[in-house]
Amino acid sequence: MAFTYDLTTNLGKARLLIPDNKAAYYMFEDAELTAMLTLESDDVRCGAAMALETIASDTAMTLKVITINGLSTNGPATADSLMKRAAHLRELADAASAGAGFDIAEMVLDQFSWQDKVYNEALE
Repeated sequence: MAFTYDLTTNLGKARLLIPDNKAAYYMFEDAELTAMLTLESDDVRCGAAMALETIASDTAMTLKVITINGLSTNGPATADSLMKRAAHLRELADAASAGAGFDIAEMVLDQFSWQDKVYNEALE
């Protein structure tokens, strides 16, 4: 049963985003979160999103809509909230990686390459 919370590591950053940062009652072992980060190509936001999705599915399966002695739980609503948070983290990860790609610039060097460029643009 291993639990570490070091914000200088990707594991610690993922725990921060879940949040799963209390040693007394943590949700995921280090190995579990490390596996999620590995599955998400070490992207902290996507790894945290996977953890939240896991918690949400577990919550939806475990907690139904229950009312006992005036106390009520709503598992599906809790799961929905967690899934929205996970979707937001994935959007942030996508936005962060959007600028990391590259684009193609077509050069026109002479009359023939200009004709090819015009023809290719017409095909689009």
